[in-house]
Amino acid sequence: MAEENFTVVTEFILLGLTDRDELKVVLFLLFLVIYFITLVGNLGMIFLIQISPKLHTPMYFFLSCLSFVDACYSSVIAPKMLINFFVVRESISFSACIAQHLFFGVFITTEGFLLSAMAYDRYVAIVNPLVYTAVMSKKKCVVLVIGSYTSGVINSLTHTISLGRLSFCGPNAVSHFFCDNPSLLKLSCSDTSMNELLLLTFSGIIAMGTFLVVIISYMFIVVAILRIHSALGRQKAFSTCASHLTAVTILYGTISFNYIQPSSQYSVEQEKVVSVFYTLVIPMLNPLIYSLRNKEVKDAVKKAIEMKHFPC
Repeated sequence: MAEENFTVVTEFILLGLTDRDELKVVLFLLFLVIYFITLVGNLGMIFLIQISPKLHTPMYFFLSCLSFVDACYSSVIAPKMLINFFVVRESISFSACIAQHLFFGVFITTEGFLLSAMAYDRYVAIVNPLVYTAVMSKKKCVVLVIGSYTSGVINSLTHTISLGRLSFCGPNAVSHFFCDNPSLLKLSCSDTSMNELLLLTFSGIIAMGTFLVVIISYMFIVVAILRIHSALGRQKAFSTCASHLTAVTILYGTISFNYIQPSSQYSVEQEKVVSVFYTLVIPMLNPLIYSLRNKEVKDAVKKAIEMKHFPC
């Protein structure tokens, strides 16, 4: 058999959000502000939970883990994206691209499992409050977090190993601002049908599985809340769940658009816009959603500010 000539891709060119130079400065400043708020908000939330004894509960333990994940997966994407606004050649090495794909997959999957763990926590707290302390023990919370990370690692490794076995022999221009799985599959000169099947299957099972946990938990929660006779009690119960439901809806809505559909239905521009939401905007919004809609967090912020001004 004659040996075919082909070029092995050693780097990818990230085409980014736009090729219009007049928009690049505006977008750079916009996403720089978003990334700054993301880091300050999420790291601030972790610090606040650590220094506030009243927030040393399972719900805020999960929230601190969620904030850590948000800060991490935003940091996997944002720095390279911001740099690429001002470089002539928006390149990323093959190994760096695979690493970005791996870590992003780990953190975004972990986020989904953490949100379902938080829904379960709210279910136990509202439906079975008398056994809450016993059921949501420190050991169980740690196990749920470790399980979330383990699931994230397994899912991401599966896709990354499968991606690493493909051949890339040109072109090497990725129609995206980061190394996203569907965008990379379009560039492969190998058969990607198995990769697409894995992506659709794993993403579907994980998204539907974790989302079902959230939905079923909240069905029981709503029934339990409606049984509360006190209007104040119902309002307090709803307020503790509203922020979590908001975060879940935004995340699952945007991710489902990009991953749980055949690649032939992708619109590149739509995919980029939606990706901005779940890679950059949602990590920024989460700490704002949980702090602005949560009285305990707002009280903790006020106390922290008072301690800063009146340390004695």
